[in-house]
Amino acid sequence: MSTAMTFGQKQFIPTPPDKGSFPLDHDGVCKKSMIKYMNCLFSNNSNNSMCRLEARDYLACRMEHNLMAKEEWSKLGFKDVDLDISEKRNK
Repeated sequence: MSTAMTFGQKQFIPTPPDKGSFPLDHDGVCKKSMIKYMNCLFSNNSNNSMCRLEARDYLACRMEHNLMAKEEWSKLGFKDVDLDISEKRNK
């Protein structure tokens, strides 16, 4: 029979993930972009590289509505779209 704590062992202390947690979209403010992304994944056999624009739009919606922390696109795997987004916002 094992016990949760054995003599000499340190107690396990869980740590949160690096990015932390994020609130769920209870009000559905980003539901349209999420559905577009999910439909894209379904249409492309779950090949997420074919759905980069949809993924970026979904993440942008979440950041704009404070459903996730604002991050640089390069940190989210979108190095190639950094300039594209800033150019669109300036127009």
